[in-house]
Amino acid sequence: MSRLFTPLTVRDVTFPNRAWVSPMCQYSAVDGLIGDWHLVHLGGLAVGRPGLLMAEATAITAEGRISVACPGIWTGEQAGAWRHVVDFVHGQGTLMGIQLAHAGRKASTSAPWDGGGYVGPDLGGWQTVAPSDVAFADLPVPRELSLGEIDELVDAFAQAAQRADDVGFDVVEIHMAHGYLLHEFLSPISNRRTDEYGGSLESRMRLPLQVARAVRAAWPSGKPLFVRISTTDWAPGGWDVAQSVSFTRALEEVGVDLLDASSGGLTPEQVIPREVDYQVRNAAIIRAETGIAVAAVGLITDPRQAEAILELGQADAVMLARQMLRDPHWPLRAAHELGDELAWVPQYTRAATWPA
Repeated sequence: MSRLFTPLTVRDVTFPNRAWVSPMCQYSAVDGLIGDWHLVHLGGLAVGRPGLLMAEATAITAEGRISVACPGIWTGEQAGAWRHVVDFVHGQGTLMGIQLAHAGRKASTSAPWDGGGYVGPDLGGWQTVAPSDVAFADLPVPRELSLGEIDELVDAFAQAAQRADDVGFDVVEIHMAHGYLLHEFLSPISNRRTDEYGGSLESRMRLPLQVARAVRAAWPSGKPLFVRISTTDWAPGGWDVAQSVSFTRALEEVGVDLLDASSGGLTPEQVIPREVDYQVRNAAIIRAETGIAVAAVGLITDPRQAEAILELGQADAVMLARQMLRDPHWPLRAAHELGDELAWVPQYTRAATWPA
């Protein structure tokens, strides 16, 4: 059996394989409520038999949405809307996770196909918040969070995790990457605070670790807790791999089980080497230096490429995004190409014999 289709057990949860679907924003919710699009989109991916299907960045407060059309889980009604999707995905034999997020200074935008620009309060948007009053690109200057508001955010993450458990999600992932709020606290480029939440690495890590600790306490002990980070800002003076290693060790101490190792997104000044496996190297460094389980992401498209990443010990699982949109049944094809057998859903078994 290939490494890609070997099960992986984390706490009390066993993932049937290591070909996972990465969170992908759909910009298709109304007032934070998901609908038919999410059932069809995520349900169709579940039919392809990934070992884990991650739902997109889901806001823990109304002001935490990336766009006005992004989903949320700050109310019971929003959580209930996820239940039908989770039940359907489970019915296909696939585990499901949710990414809990706050977009910080990159919030209150329109959908990409509507321009992706800032949406003001007069059009249904809101005043954005951040660790410091430092703007991202041409978005408005955010308001610096007060200490009281920081405490409220920690509680909001914990409450969101409780709702996710009530719905039946198998995994919670905290979004600390791509220039969103918790990443903004980590990076010295965006965090200019002079109190206990800014300055030294220890202080910049304080809020993300408080959130991880609160979510771990609210989330069942038998269920895995993941964290997605940007391993580097790809910019001088920013967050880097060495800081990521230190942060990962601290995350392990508060009960985080797996690191989802992405990169970038904090500053328009980033210079990203767009080459195959460009993020895998950083994932491998963090895995080797900390021992934490790691998921590799970024331009992973080919089954043999994914298999090599796992065989070389660079990661414990791979997460695919765009490739899953191009080829929603990628895990089934990958199993065939690697000489493995992966059970098809009964309705599709007539296609299980691949043409020569």
